[in-house]
Amino acid sequence: MIVNEDRKTSPKQRIIIIAIAIFMLFSTFALYVGIVLNFKNSETQSENATSRMNRFAELYNDYQSRKSDRASKLSDQYFEQFKSYRGEVKAYNAAAVTSLETRDLVVGQGREIKYTYADEKEEEIASYDTDYAAYYIGWLSDETIFDSSFNSKNDPTALNDPLAGSTKMIQGWLEGIEGMRIGGVREITIPSLLGYGSQEQNDIPADSPLKFVVMLVEKPEALEVSDELETLYQEFMGQSLRAQQ
Repeated sequence: MIVNEDRKTSPKQRIIIIAIAIFMLFSTFALYVGIVLNFKNSETQSENATSRMNRFAELYNDYQSRKSDRASKLSDQYFEQFKSYRGEVKAYNAAAVTSLETRDLVVGQGREIKYTYADEKEEEIASYDTDYAAYYIGWLSDETIFDSSFNSKNDPTALNDPLAGSTKMIQGWLEGIEGMRIGGVREITIPSLLGYGSQEQNDIPADSPLKFVVMLVEKPEALEVSDELETLYQEFMGQSLRAQQ
């Protein structure tokens, strides 16, 4: 037999081929190990996320239960009084509402809601007073109630948790409650520019004037929020639970 010497592999070439084979084998094994580890890591992360979510649900449900108990006690105290103001909900001429108007139904005996102004002319408000809670009824010109503190629009039997004072209220609300005292009840008529303007807001059509009956009460003591619940609430909801009280 005649052997073609040109087709023989040299020792050097064989070493290179073996090295490539070993490298490919190692790479395949490393890839497999990486996939297994990533899968296990994903499983662990998923289990941790599920565990944290379940823990959040447990703590938040307890918080909501305590909040409901507080709302029930306050409702027992204020429901009958505030229910009587449902009779103030009447139709009005929307076109005639061109400026903010207020009418005190009850002058409160508690502390007064006072704002800090940036100038002596009191043209620019520097900071708002939000140290209060409120029960309210809001309605449109055709008597449609778009929101209220009652547990039912048609046949209320209780009050929900009172609304906490906040700077995030519409401008007409912020300006309308200035000068009220805790315990007071006021009707506030708000032109659309100080309400939601040209934006439709849930059951409120665009360019709608609004009317509210607002009763201010003492801000209830904040519910305890553990560090764990606060951390989980920020993680899942993206905001502070403590800041909402």
